[in-house]
Amino acid sequence: MDAAQPTPLPHGPSLPRRSSLPHPAARTDAEWRDRLTPEEYHVLREAGTERAYTGEYWDTHTKGSYRCRACGAELFTSREKFDSHCGWPSFWAPLADDAVVYLHDRTLGMDRVEVRCATCNSHLGHVFEGEGYATPTDQRFCINSISLTLVPEAE
Repeated sequence: MDAAQPTPLPHGPSLPRRSSLPHPAARTDAEWRDRLTPEEYHVLREAGTERAYTGEYWDTHTKGSYRCRACGAELFTSREKFDSHCGWPSFWAPLADDAVVYLHDRTLGMDRVEVRCATCNSHLGHVFEGEGYATPTDQRFCINSISLTLVPEAE
């Protein structure tokens, strides 16, 4: 994944536009392998997907912020998390428009929008629109739990 960068997706009116991809990750492939578990590496650096209903956060309701497990960048908050019953954590928006990058993903014979961390270019999941969820954006950011670290709010 690190060698060949996919083309940025031309977005519809409701998805934020990105003019370019983020800078390449500051770590080498060997450094990422040393830093991440094999499962984390597969999802974050090779754009893999964890099995539905197996991740740590798919059914979590803890208040806090969700950070990139690879680099620690803050990506989502519990305020935008909702129960989509799809088996992965779902959010209706990222923390900020520039927290994530969107790429056109045509793998596995599908036409989807991939979501990556804007800081380290790690794969997070995909975003879908028009599924009829009662959310402010009508979007579902379907994110792999293994791509995230939840930092609970101080009580």
